[in-house]
Amino acid sequence: MCVIGVYIHGLKISYFLRPLWESPPKPFHNIPHYHHENASMESLCKLHGWGVREYPRRVYDAVLFSTEVELLTIRWQELYPYVTQFVLLESNSTFTGLPKPLVFASHRADEFKFVEPRLTYGSIGGRFKKGEKNPFYEEAYQRVALDQLLRLAGITDDDLLIMSDVDEIPSRHTINLLRWCDDIPEILHLRLKNYLYSFEFPVDDKSWRASVHRYKTGKTKYAHYRQSDEILADSGWHCSFCFRRISEFVFKMKAYSHYDRVRFGHYLNPKRVQRVICSGDDLFDMIPEEYTFKDIIGKMGPIPHSYSAVHLPAYLLENAERYKFLLPGNCLRDKE
Repeated sequence: MCVIGVYIHGLKISYFLRPLWESPPKPFHNIPHYHHENASMESLCKLHGWGVREYPRRVYDAVLFSTEVELLTIRWQELYPYVTQFVLLESNSTFTGLPKPLVFASHRADEFKFVEPRLTYGSIGGRFKKGEKNPFYEEAYQRVALDQLLRLAGITDDDLLIMSDVDEIPSRHTINLLRWCDDIPEILHLRLKNYLYSFEFPVDDKSWRASVHRYKTGKTKYAHYRQSDEILADSGWHCSFCFRRISEFVFKMKAYSHYDRVRFGHYLNPKRVQRVICSGDDLFDMIPEEYTFKDIIGKMGPIPHSYSAVHLPAYLLENAERYKFLLPGNCLRDKE
């Protein structure tokens, strides 16, 4: 019984004791974010300590795509006015080696017709079978391939490059600010509001992996880790596990790089998944990943519901009926 208990709760104990064995990362230098729709760009740049350019930089938005059709649509509609080229790479397998169809390719002619004149698309074959290698190797391999695709898309020095996952969505006004302002940092992380399952469950404002780069030939490499100490506050949204269908949740749980968190088969039970989504609990029954006991204890238990849909992507609200599963009060998901 003792051995079984250690197996069941060992990971939880390890995460709870994290403050004892791992120090928090170096704090970011937070740059206050100023915005009002009626303020001039010259005023906004000046408030940030930057100059204003005579003409805006070109902007490239590059993503690795798996299956997130709805979030990609919302992302690209949000960024469409200011992006020069949309660059997307997809594979016929997941990072963990599970085979999958080329989902974007099958939706390209319909949902994504609006970006076709500005789209650079690539596909890549998966290199290994499930369980053969560390999934992070495959993820790194695909990010290198995305570097090559960006060069084919025509990116040049001092163009802006957005590096973020599909579900890490920079706000439209953030990208417009950065393309117009001079003397912005060469690498700037974006602090995004974290949501889980939908915009009904706000977690915190600690998402930091998204970044914007002033491209430098031979130096800029597509990555998803910390690359600078500068971060711009309140720059968009990170909606994790925000899917329409229960089957998509189950697939993601088995497919993403942290698949080892699925410790028991019943975690994938559709009825359990639906129950967890509506309650705001953790799909993997994990302890919060924090560096202090105060933060761990403060986040334990279900995420409190929010009934605010203010300051969300415009396209989401303009098409609320189509995307109601992402809005407060609509936790029930389609099964397939």
